[in-house]
Amino acid sequence: MYALIAGLLFGVGLAVSGMVLPEKVIGFLDITGHWDPSLMFVMGGALAVFIPGYFFLIKKRTVALNGAALNLKKGNQFDAKLIIGSAIFGIGWGLAGICPGPSISVMLLGGLPILGFIIAMLVGMAIAEFVGHLTSEKKETLVSE
Repeated sequence: MYALIAGLLFGVGLAVSGMVLPEKVIGFLDITGHWDPSLMFVMGGALAVFIPGYFFLIKKRTVALNGAALNLKKGNQFDAKLIIGSAIFGIGWGLAGICPGPSISVMLLGGLPILGFIIAMLVGMAIAEFVGHLTSEKKETLVSE
């Protein structure tokens, strides 16, 4: 039930803010042309809600609301995998003008371009999963030798 309420709230927020409009997102990313800073206020508003909630409700938790254990990664290690993945995500976001959350929100209204984006996103996720398995198998082989 919590997931449904959070998802609906998230989707409505994306629609109201304009983050589901690729031209709005591309306008925000176009810092050398006709820059549209309005999405900065959306991000600022999201941070203003998230930061206190994180420190007072989430950070000290050891289990999720459903009772499952939280496995939060410790440390802040920057490696090639993180940097390359972030760059690929950012390039895709900039080219398409939409990121995964908003694309799911407007899946039924966005027509073929959004559907194509979602299919490409799912294929990319499958490739990432496959490559992740290959690298973990390679590490296991090296450790056992």
